[in-house]
Amino acid sequence: MRVCFIKRVAIAGLAALFVLSPFGTSLAEQEAGRRVSACNAPPASANSFVSLPGHPFGVVPTRDGCSLFVSMVSDSGNGTALLQRADGRLILKHLFRVEGLPLGMVMTHDGKLLVVAAQKNVVFMDVDRMLAEPGGDPILGSISDGASAGSIYVNVTADDEFLFVSDELAATITVIDLKKARSSGFAASAIVGKIPVGRAPIALTFSPDGRWLYTTSQVAPANLEWPIECKPEGAASATAAAKNPKGAIIVVDVERAKTDPASSIVSYVPAGCSPVRLAISPAGDRAFVTARNSKALLAFDTASLRGDASKALIGTVPVGIAPVGIEVVDKQVFVTNSDRFGAKPNARQTLTVIDTARIAQGAGAIQGTIQAGGFPRGFGVSPDGRTLFVSNFSSNEIQIIDLKHLPIETSK
Repeated sequence: MRVCFIKRVAIAGLAALFVLSPFGTSLAEQEAGRRVSACNAPPASANSFVSLPGHPFGVVPTRDGCSLFVSMVSDSGNGTALLQRADGRLILKHLFRVEGLPLGMVMTHDGKLLVVAAQKNVVFMDVDRMLAEPGGDPILGSISDGASAGSIYVNVTADDEFLFVSDELAATITVIDLKKARSSGFAASAIVGKIPVGRAPIALTFSPDGRWLYTTSQVAPANLEWPIECKPEGAASATAAAKNPKGAIIVVDVERAKTDPASSIVSYVPAGCSPVRLAISPAGDRAFVTARNSKALLAFDTASLRGDASKALIGTVPVGIAPVGIEVVDKQVFVTNSDRFGAKPNARQTLTVIDTARIAQGAGAIQGTIQAGGFPRGFGVSPDGRTLFVSNFSSNEIQIIDLKHLPIETSK
């Protein structure tokens, strides 16, 4: 089914201008070509903000680092924004309108498709058309995974042949044969089936070898009969009664999911109250989860997640209020503290920076915090690993952080 209201809107827009950093570019960047070097040059400030005309959610850099795609919700129209990077500058160039609420996004590994979870459907956008000046209509089609699915997150296998979609409102993960979808004009027949999970699934993170998919459910399925331990989010902690069991990390066998999604679940592991996002260490041996209602980052041994669940949890780090976004960069974990249920959800918040080598020390693993905008929600990392992007949902900003010169604040 094709999206019925599509419009390409050109936005003249300076967002913020930055000067080339004196730190220069690496030899690898220079060898990649002058354009790529200019694109990936860091801004003058180690921590800066670019204003947007809407609420940003997902951030996806292009493979050369020269552009960012940002899903955005706005009273004036929802869509995917194109921002260009050059010589330390970030400039808002276009907004491509998308029907629904564009949220989580993923780019296929061949760099051809941008896939957007838009609540009531999954939208497929042509990357080359979006980058062209002027470009044509970039929307190739869409697939509905259910009228009330609440599609919020997407991820694609390394071979670009299968797509997984988190259906937040339907408590399922939809599996789509992406190769078939592309060849059929994105027909609904490309849907393989659905993986039944717990309430409000969000994360979709593959192991580095692609064998396993790790997802989260904010509340575990009732049939597991886990004890009631979690209070409603935003409730007064001193007086509220617990109403829900813990949420879960759910491990999925990817090969089995390609043919029989309903029977592809390997294990369920308790993961605090309201686990939302999940990231994997570069080696694939650790999984890190933001437990929003537990105000904590949880660290798990991935082999135990698939085997002896009682030994899976290896560390709990107390962070800020209502942590959501998470990103692993080398030996550090970055967490967004959203305070989304607080009295002042639009106030500026922080990011917590954590040393993965000290994760078992709990609070001792915290290196410090970085100032953020209102409701920091998601991350993106430049292909050269030098720049971290943060979507500050409530303050309508993309935040730019120089990973080589982290602006960490400590309490010491």
